[in-house]
Amino acid sequence: MNEETDKELSRANKSLLAAKALLEKGLFEDCVSIAYYAVLHAAKASLFLSGVESETHNGVRRMFGLHLVKAGKIETEFARILVREQEDRETGDYEVNIEIEEDTAKERVDEAEKFVNRIEQYIQGLNE
Repeated sequence: MNEETDKELSRANKSLLAAKALLEKGLFEDCVSIAYYAVLHAAKASLFLSGVESETHNGVRRMFGLHLVKAGKIETEFARILVREQEDRETGDYEVNIEIEEDTAKERVDEAEKFVNRIEQYIQGLNE
């Protein structure tokens, strides 16, 4: 594992912990936002191992799909998680007239945890 991958994975895990704490406090919009960042950082960690960098959110999404999902390294389900997480983060961050419900926030946290775990598994498999 390279330094960039390690830093991104560390940030992903910290964001996941923060999202869980926000969920417990009932801060659902912030929870969803931070859960997305757990997924984003995990995706970036996996891309670094493929020699791919992207500075934009949509770029990470496209590159993840191209270099990991279409290449058969990561299941399609995880591309869908990345999309849902990003869409709900944008709703939570920018749509003040729409409230994120507890069920949605819990689902985003659960999916973020699943995503981070899958990326850790993928990275571990490359290092064996």
